[in-house]
Amino acid sequence: MKLLPGTSGFSYREWKGPFYPEKLPAKQMLGYYSSQLPTVEVNNTFYRMPKPEVMARWAEEVPDHFVFVVKASQRITHRAKLVDAEEAVGYLWTTVGSLGPHLGPILFQLPPWFRKDLEVLRDFLAGLPDGLRAVFEFRHETWADPAVHTVLADHGAALCVADTEAAEAPAAIEPTAPFGYLRLRRPDYDTAALASWAERIAAQPWDQAFAFFKHEDQGAAPRMALALAEQFAAG
Repeated sequence: MKLLPGTSGFSYREWKGPFYPEKLPAKQMLGYYSSQLPTVEVNNTFYRMPKPEVMARWAEEVPDHFVFVVKASQRITHRAKLVDAEEAVGYLWTTVGSLGPHLGPILFQLPPWFRKDLEVLRDFLAGLPDGLRAVFEFRHETWADPAVHTVLADHGAALCVADTEAAEAPAAIEPTAPFGYLRLRRPDYDTAALASWAERIAAQPWDQAFAFFKHEDQGAAPRMALALAEQFAAG
């Protein structure tokens, strides 16, 4: 299995010093970030999609192995609620296509008030473009259902493992796709916690796993991403 650790976003001036060199210009952040980590989760696409030429420029600034993960527009997940969203999905797919071979999975994060609807999920998955690797982060408790896992597995879509600060125990892992996707949202993971996650990831049947740490102002996210990679390699 190949582990790709990264962070949610990369353009944070607060990370100058803890991660980026102090005098690094903002326009050079992506180049530096991609020299240290193999992937990034782009979140601002939830609010507004960059122009295709912007994404094409991103693709030119990173190494050949680097992977961009894109969060789907709120037009799809929050406004349309996955229904009659073909036009919005088509626009998303065409735009992110500018990333070329650097494009990874697309994250569909559903709103916390969106209750389970298997028919809607099944129809949405059936209408996705060929080649789109979908990840779903469900935030209403009704989606925690083996029937949901079956629908995802039938379409090769991944169930996001969301480990949040509010949860008393580490999030469960339910593999539904050939690849895994984790969003590690706690503000700090010590060495033991990272070792535990590395061990749990390694035990899955995935051929590839993405793990993203939450942005915070102290610059701990890239440090933890690098530490997770070390723990995984050591295991």
